Amino acid sequence: MEILKIDHLGIAVNSIDDGKNFWSDVLGLGFEGTETVEAQKVTTAFFPVGESEVELLESTSPDGPVAKYIEKRGQGIQHVAFRVADIEAALAELKEKGVRLIDESPRHGAGGAKIAFLHPKATGGVLVELCER
Repeated sequence: MEILKIDHLGIAVNSIDDGKNFWSDVLGLGFEGTETVEAQKVTTAFFPVGESEVELLESTSPDGPVAKYIEKRGQGIQHVAFRVADIEAALAELKEKGVRLIDESPRHGAGGAKIAFLHPKATGGVLVELCER
């Protein structure tokens, strides 16, 4: 598996507008707009930082995964995403190694990326996302 870089850090927030105030207005990061991913019940906002990004995640539904995360743990870093050269090959390799996966095959993510999540029980408690752009 070839990991190319940290693609982004996913941060669960109650409100992208409130989060935007800090990340853009206070820190001065560029704001690339929002995108809603209906299948994941989330609206995302990206703020580029060098070759990586900060991704704010706002739930669009009280039963969405981000809403459940915030209810359990509060706002904050929800996942770290690694960009991979070939997500299908990466998932096959991880499955062969016995790594517990949330997604056995890629799904559609924000920005046209193919994404898949690894189970936190397999990663020392960290939700890890693989993405291919």
